[in-house]
Amino acid sequence: MSPARMTAFPLRPDQHRRGQAPAGAPTNNLEGKQRPLAVVFTLCSLLVVSATGQSADTLFSRANDLYRAGAFAQAAQQYEAILSQGSVSGEVQFNLGNCYYREGGVGRAILAFERAQRLMPSDDDVAHNLHLARLKTVDRIEPVPEFFLVAWLRAASEIVPPAWSRTLFLSFWSLVFASLAALYLGRSAAIIRWSRIAFFGTIPPALVFGIMFVAQVMVLREENAGIIVTPTVTAKSSPDATGVDAFVIHEGLKVEMATTVDGWTRVTLADGKVAWVRAADVERI
Repeated sequence: MSPARMTAFPLRPDQHRRGQAPAGAPTNNLEGKQRPLAVVFTLCSLLVVSATGQSADTLFSRANDLYRAGAFAQAAQQYEAILSQGSVSGEVQFNLGNCYYREGGVGRAILAFERAQRLMPSDDDVAHNLHLARLKTVDRIEPVPEFFLVAWLRAASEIVPPAWSRTLFLSFWSLVFASLAALYLGRSAAIIRWSRIAFFGTIPPALVFGIMFVAQVMVLREENAGIIVTPTVTAKSSPDATGVDAFVIHEGLKVEMATTVDGWTRVTLADGKVAWVRAADVERI
C-alpha cells in the first residue's frame, strides 16, 4: 500500500512514492509499532484544537500528524474538513483513501481513490492503491462486453479537449456542406474544381472530430458513476423498502447512478442489471 503523502498544502507533485514512506509515516511494516504513550500524547494535543475555521494548511498538517500517530479515523476527519472547505486536491483524496483503507472502510477508500484518479489520472500510486482496495471487494461482476469501436472512441476522446472537438466538429462540417453547395451551384470550372478539393479535403477531419465529439458525449456518462459505501446493500426492484429484493451488493462496487426518488437511487451494474438502493448507500464519484 502506497503511504500517505505528507507534502505541504497547497500540494505539490508527490515526493513520497510507493515503498518510500516519509519519515514517521506508518506503513504496513511499521504499523502498530509506535510507542503507546507517544501516540496518546500526540492524539490529545492534536484533538484539543478545533478544526473549525482553520486553514487548509493547518488542517493538512494536523491530518498528517494524526496519520503518523496511527489515528486514521481522526486523520480522515481532518482531510474531509479540507474538502468541505471547497478544496479540490487529488493528494488529499489519496491520503483520505489511505485512511479509510487502514480503517477497513473499503467502499469509502475506493471512492476517495477514484476521485483522486480523476484529478491525477496518470499517478501510479493512486492506480496501485485503487487496485489493492478493489481486491478487497466482495462482488465480482462480469461487465457487458464492450465493442472494440467503443473502446477506441473512449481513447480518442482524450486527445482533444471537449470544447475544441465540438468547435472543430461544427466548423469542418460547415465547410463540408458549404463546399458541397458550391460544387453543385458553381458555374465556373475553377469554382467547381476548388469546391471538389475542399469537399474531399474536409470530409476526413469532419469525420474524425465527429467521432471524437460522440466519444466525449459517451464519456460524460461516467460523471454518473458512483460507489456503494454501505457494507451490504439489498437492492430493490422499486424505490420502496417494501419492494421485491432484486439482488445483494457490497461496499466498493462501482455502479452507474440515475434518478433519485424519495431517498432511493436507481443504479445499473456493470452487467446491465438495474435496481434501486437507498441514496445514502451510494455516493457519486
